[in-house]
Amino acid sequence: MSANVCEMIAEQINTGILVLDLELTIVEWNRYLQVHANKHSNEVLGQSVFTVFPELPRRWFERKLASVIQLNTPNFCSWEQRHHLFELPHTRPISTDSHFMAQNCTFLPIEKQGKLTHICILIEDATDVCHYQSKLNSALEQLAKANKIDGLTQVFNRKHWEECLAKEFGRARRYQHELALIMFDLDRFKLLNDSYGHQCGDLVLIETANITKSLLRICDQFGRYGGEEFAVILPETDLDGALDVAERIRETLEHSVIKFQGEDIRFSTSVGVATLSADNQRYEDLISSADKALYDAKSTGRNKVCAARQELKLLVN
Repeated sequence: MSANVCEMIAEQINTGILVLDLELTIVEWNRYLQVHANKHSNEVLGQSVFTVFPELPRRWFERKLASVIQLNTPNFCSWEQRHHLFELPHTRPISTDSHFMAQNCTFLPIEKQGKLTHICILIEDATDVCHYQSKLNSALEQLAKANKIDGLTQVFNRKHWEECLAKEFGRARRYQHELALIMFDLDRFKLLNDSYGHQCGDLVLIETANITKSLLRICDQFGRYGGEEFAVILPETDLDGALDVAERIRETLEHSVIKFQGEDIRFSTSVGVATLSADNQRYEDLISSADKALYDAKSTGRNKVCAARQELKLLVN
């Protein structure tokens, strides 16, 4: 194939071609780059690549080319590593996060008579791939979040919350750390739904979740266990600390007022507390202990906090 044919191809392909000498001076470029950079060849040829493209990350770029020169082997940089090296506007009719095209860049050593004399950089527009991959990643992130979060209250759903508890239970057992569990549900919630409708009930659940989240630490893990029942994992927390948190939740919810269709809606909650003990061989045992304490709170009058019976024995002793 003749040199003229190669030059003709280089001028017509939809890829940028930039040729540098070993001093990183531009000696050749093709029409694709001329159009996208919006510069004439007489402004570019014979100039340092850093003069023509001052946006280049100089240290990184020099290291990249040095490896090509020293090893005499090609190198590559994808848009996933760096969105772009050269600030070349993309021409795609899509909205992206960047005004500049995403780029895959290939660095090729060029030899003459067995001696490396130049480096050729191929610049491929990867904007479409970048855009749709970003959309896919966003969709996957949303899907992953949906698998963890309760759609109504925006706290952990039961499945993910139990996974968190299993991890915290194993960690506490392994390192002999404190661990507490709070379970609570709303008193007479069915009556509230029957009296005001499910929209009111949903609003109460949402506000219960929001209020409770505001009372917890960053390390605490809060989830909707089911229906009107919620649960809180309290790492590094003993019985006294858990009872304090439980009472704070109960009291705050009792004094909360929710507006619904011009009416003041008040509600209360019953709370059960359990902590890690020798009786808890599995995390399910801890749930069972807290749930029994919650039942005690409901059966003895509601709107109160009860500790699991083994914890009550410890308190008495």
